[in-house]
Amino acid sequence: MIPFSPPRIDEATVAEVTAALTSGWITTGPRVKKLEEQLAAYCGISNVLCVSSNSAGLELMLRWFGVRAGDEVIVPAYTYCATANVVVHCGARPVLVDVGDDFCVNVEAVRRAITPRTKVIMPVDLGGFPCDYDELNALVREPAIVAQFTPNTDEQRRLGRILVLADAAHSIGAKYKGKAAGSLTDLSVFSFHAVKNLTTAEGGAICLNLPEPFDNEQLYKRLRIMSLHGQSKDAFAKTQIGNWRYDVTEAGFKCNMTDVLAAIGLVELQRYDSENLPKRKWIFDTYSAAFAKYPQFNVPVYETADKTSSYHLYLLRINNITEEERDKIIQRISEQEVYVNVHYLPLPMLSFYKNGGYNIGDYPVTYRNYACEITLPVYYDLTPEQVETVIQAVMNAVVQK
Repeated sequence: MIPFSPPRIDEATVAEVTAALTSGWITTGPRVKKLEEQLAAYCGISNVLCVSSNSAGLELMLRWFGVRAGDEVIVPAYTYCATANVVVHCGARPVLVDVGDDFCVNVEAVRRAITPRTKVIMPVDLGGFPCDYDELNALVREPAIVAQFTPNTDEQRRLGRILVLADAAHSIGAKYKGKAAGSLTDLSVFSFHAVKNLTTAEGGAICLNLPEPFDNEQLYKRLRIMSLHGQSKDAFAKTQIGNWRYDVTEAGFKCNMTDVLAAIGLVELQRYDSENLPKRKWIFDTYSAAFAKYPQFNVPVYETADKTSSYHLYLLRINNITEEERDKIIQRISEQEVYVNVHYLPLPMLSFYKNGGYNIGDYPVTYRNYACEITLPVYYDLTPEQVETVIQAVMNAVVQK
């Protein structure tokens, strides 16, 4: 059986986690700080805050920006539910827009969705392929768009425009016009979930890249307090001699990363560019070379003159089939003991959002991409022989059916 996406856990991982466990420090401490510093250097920015998940990071930034009931946040219809759920948690309304053939949010659809209630745009780098950030960053700065912006909080007044908060859950290691994901817009949030390219089992990271007059170092300190129930000192700071006393400055949240999880991330980041990304690119290239020969397949775009994917999800589409036919193809692949997936059920097709009045018919490209999409296994320990087995299983299910 070839699984879909098991994590890479080897002796180096076990040794670093063991060192964390025996260090006497297992919650937020020196390893988290070291991972934050290394991630900031990797992305080419000054500050990164590690948190318990991508979802927690997105919600923390929405709440920091003051998103609340009556506000709107623009979200692609084609994404995992977490992107929209965090908006709902804040009491605001997700405004769904269609995507393009490359699975990235359609910038013109974003433009048409902007109203005076819009506070945030949340693009999603689906599969690790970066969105059109120059166009999105320019859009929120257009005088006519800025004129519509209605700030309600000090942070919103300081920014003076719509915030771009990238759901970069899939895209650590991706590049856009020579710049690293995490540095492409105001704020970006990675995921380090177990199935992600770079895992900490569970976890995420907020990349701070706000323009002046914001001070990203000061914001980092504020967010660290927000992520620890508003407590003015974390546990590591309180261990210093005579430094036990603390204050609680706001009713914050509990979404900090631990040193045990950061230990996994430190190992993964050290070998990410030298081992992980090249292997994933090789798998992508091998799949594309095999499937591009046949008219039945629409292979994903993962490299252009301006964009390079992180090679997270291989989003293969089968031409001229229905959703039901796609599901039968997946069944035939599974019968050959190859596990594939679909990314994702679009938001308007999920009961919560469907019952909230969203209709998949309003997002034709989203549905077209979804209905014929099959995600193939991509992970570091996938052997060349297993890659060939995956290819043959798909061929058997589609070409030779």
